[in-house]
Amino acid sequence: MKIAFHDIYAHPLPADHRFPMLKYELIPAQLLREGVITPEQLFAPQPASEDNILLTHTAAYWHQLRDQTLTPREQRKIGFPQSPELTMREIVIAQGTADIALHALEHGIGFNVAGGTHHAFADHGEGFCLLNDFAMAANYLLHKRRIRKALIIDLDVHQGNGTAALFADNPDVYTFSMHGAHNYPFHKEVSDWDIPLTDGMDNGTYLGLLEEALPVLINRVKPDLVFYLSGVDILETDKFGKLKVTPQGCLERDEMVFHWLRKHNIPCAVAMGGGYSTHIRDIVNAHCQTFKAGIRIYG
Repeated sequence: MKIAFHDIYAHPLPADHRFPMLKYELIPAQLLREGVITPEQLFAPQPASEDNILLTHTAAYWHQLRDQTLTPREQRKIGFPQSPELTMREIVIAQGTADIALHALEHGIGFNVAGGTHHAFADHGEGFCLLNDFAMAANYLLHKRRIRKALIIDLDVHQGNGTAALFADNPDVYTFSMHGAHNYPFHKEVSDWDIPLTDGMDNGTYLGLLEEALPVLINRVKPDLVFYLSGVDILETDKFGKLKVTPQGCLERDEMVFHWLRKHNIPCAVAMGGGYSTHIRDIVNAHCQTFKAGIRIYG
C-alpha cells in the first residue's frame, strides 16, 4: 500500500493558505503514531509533466498558472491568491494521484493524503481547486492504455462539477456524485449519475442511498479502476456541509465502498477531498478512519 505524502514545508505557502493545508501534515503523522503505516509506505511525488497536464487542461489555462497571470477575478473564483508555491503544490498533488492509481492497479489500493480537486475545469479553477487530479490521473492511464474504463465515486458533500464537465462526452470515465442539493456549487453540472442530498440528512438515509447505488454502479460500469473521493465534509460538525452524518456514519460509508470494490477485485485510488469542521481533530480523525478502513479491507 502506497501513500502520496505532501510535505507542507517543501513548498511553503502564505499564511492565508496555512490552515486548509494543515491536515496534509497531521494525517500521516497520526497514522505513523498509531502504527497504521510505516515511513516506508509514504512517498513524495514529483511534479506532473506539462504533457500530462495538457491531457486534461487547456494550454492557455496552464500557462496562466505557470506564469502567474491569473486575473484578480479568476483568483477570487479559485478562493486563493496565486503564488508559484501554490501552483507547484497542485501539480505535485496531481502527480501523486496518478502515482497511487498506478500502485492500486498492481496492489489493490493507494491513497493520496491530499487530492480530490474536483472543482477544476479544463480552462479554469474554482472552489480551492486549480487542477483536477482525478481527471488528470484518469486521462493519463487511459492515454497509456493502462485502463479502458474508470469510475469516479465522488462522496464529497460538494458536487464534482469540474469532473462532470471534463468527462461529459467521454464514455471511458463514468462520474458518480452524491452531494448536497443546496450546497456549493450552486450551478451544478451533469454527472453520469447525480444523487442530490437534502439538508439535514442523517446516517441511515445517507447510507441507504449509497448502499442502493454501489451495486448498480459496479454492474453498469464494470470499471478497471475506481477513483474514490472520500470527503469528510459530510460530517455534522462541518461548517459548510449541512448534513447530519456522524463520524461512525462516515466510517461506515468508507467501509461500504471498500467492501463492494474489494468483493469485485476492483482497484481503488483514494483522495481525501474536503473537510471544514471547526476543530481540525475532527477532520484528521475522519480522514484517518478512511485510511484504516481501506488498509483493513484490502489487506
